[in-house]
Amino acid sequence: MFVIIGIAVVVVGVVAGFLLAGGNLLLLLQYSEFITIGGAAIGSLLISAPLSLIKKIIAEIPKAISPSQYTKQDYLDLLKSFNELFLVAQRDGLLAIEKHIENPLESNILSQNKKFVNNEMTRNFFADTMKVMLSGGVPPHELEELIDAEIETFELEAKPVSGTIARVGDSLPGLGIVAAVLGIIVTMGSIDKGAEVVGHHVAAALVGTFLGVLLAYGFVNPLAANIELNMEGRLRIFHTIKACIVAYAKGNPPIIAVEIARRTISTDERPSFSELENYVRGKK
Repeated sequence: MFVIIGIAVVVVGVVAGFLLAGGNLLLLLQYSEFITIGGAAIGSLLISAPLSLIKKIIAEIPKAISPSQYTKQDYLDLLKSFNELFLVAQRDGLLAIEKHIENPLESNILSQNKKFVNNEMTRNFFADTMKVMLSGGVPPHELEELIDAEIETFELEAKPVSGTIARVGDSLPGLGIVAAVLGIIVTMGSIDKGAEVVGHHVAAALVGTFLGVLLAYGFVNPLAANIELNMEGRLRIFHTIKACIVAYAKGNPPIIAVEIARRTISTDERPSFSELENYVRGKK
């Protein structure tokens, strides 16, 4: 929502300033400049990124417009489900939770947390790690190293998405200059056609520079920053899951394991100690 509002503010601010200065909006509708800059930007993206990365970029843009970050309530639901699962393991043994790990979507404990089980990445991350723990013979410190390796892989896969968008944004002012130079070449070829025609071509050339700078610093680079922040927010949940599993694997009681996990949550979404304790015990 804020992305849409931000885009609207940028457009209104630029257009209003242009109109107040006595500009004519029709002068900005230079389709040749749009085609030159847009085509060159898309081409540079195709040159710099493999198809798999381009698919990720396309998938991330809608998520930037309507991000789905974990809220305080989502974290409370997550930690409560982990607490209940580990209580079963503590009471009946680790093998008692195997059915919950094998089929989280059908688990009467994990399936209550819809946001967690419906996210394939977080669901598989938790389930695969728990399967390693259930197999036995893996010390807690090695389990922690295994989880860290997987989180690092997620981070390495996520970084090129925002980085590639930012590089395209950085190239837009230069592409705007390319469009402007082409416009000047056209102008030089029409210099004998009178001042009005020459003025029109010069205006079109300047619009190319204007578009390149505006698209870079008004839209594309801010979008890259937004996507980077959203990805960091989505990756944070893995550290919370990791902290809970490792804490329990080290022999801590379930309530202590979820409390250790609580402390990895960003302060903006982190429930207090009392909120978590009351929630996992069914108190309001």
